[in-house]
Amino acid sequence: MRIGSGFDVHRLVEGRKLILGGVEIPYEKGLLGHSDADVLVHAVMDAILGALGKRDIGVHFPDTDAQYKDISSLVLLTKVVDLMKQQGYRIGNLDVTVMAQKPKLKDYIPRMLKNLADVLECEISKLNIKATTTEGLGFEGKGEGISAGCVCLIEKL
Repeated sequence: MRIGSGFDVHRLVEGRKLILGGVEIPYEKGLLGHSDADVLVHAVMDAILGALGKRDIGVHFPDTDAQYKDISSLVLLTKVVDLMKQQGYRIGNLDVTVMAQKPKLKDYIPRMLKNLADVLECEISKLNIKATTTEGLGFEGKGEGISAGCVCLIEKL
């Protein structure tokens, strides 16, 4: 077994869709980034890559590479899962926390879990997603951005 952690943050801006866990969430702003800027999935990818000792998503999917422009982060996660399987591992469990003052995310979490379970090729029972505010503190609390952290355990096949 190996453990990894991941963290990501993106700025909220007008004119972009808000995608979290592969789910488009109706909101007046979206996350700015080279890909779809899905901080939840980015944190998951970094946690898995960390557990594998394979650095981070910037190394594997650089924002200077045009092929990743506006790409779905779930597509990138599929590539990380392929790498994990090539190394002989699978998800043991995964726990994600999303920090956002707005919008409220609880109604979207079941679809996020389904998306992750499908791509990670595991049971939903091995996954957990929590959403919290920062009580108006920090950039998340001021509505300037959203962040996500993830810890995962991978186990040998």
